[in-house]
Amino acid sequence: MVTSHTDAFVESARRVDAVVTPTTADEFAATLEDAVTEPAVGTPLPFEGASYDGTPVDGAPTGAALAEAATGVTAGAAAIADYGSVVLQETGAGEELLGLYPDRHVVVVAASDVVPDMPAAFEELGERFAEGPRDAILATGPSATADMGAVVKGVHGPRDVHVLLLEDR
Repeated sequence: MVTSHTDAFVESARRVDAVVTPTTADEFAATLEDAVTEPAVGTPLPFEGASYDGTPVDGAPTGAALAEAATGVTAGAAAIADYGSVVLQETGAGEELLGLYPDRHVVVVAASDVVPDMPAAFEELGERFAEGPRDAILATGPSATADMGAVVKGVHGPRDVHVLLLEDR
């Protein structure tokens, strides 16, 4: 379901050099396969109809598989339209490692989890934190630093970010 929030998220994410691809549960496996660079590892996906079946993603990676991975796939708890940011809520499945260590990060976010702005994100996170894990990362585009002069991507996180915006209604 595309709303003005999802349209705004797509535009904001593209401004920060993230790729956004809308998809459906029926198209998910093919869309994911196009988004990953192998070898790829992933955390569990809590979305109905979206799984790693038929894709090159290892959904139960070992430390060795993570060390070799070119792509990490995680579920996003929310997306913030104003900033093009995604929220990765730590569940204990390794979201932080898979979102930061490989050169490419593919984030799957439900379209219904796109919120308009930071106050709405904090409200949503507050409700989620009251129910469970209280750690989250707000990630905006590829990692970039200019500590030594010119902007360099991928020093402190992924060089590429690809968001799969999953229609869920």
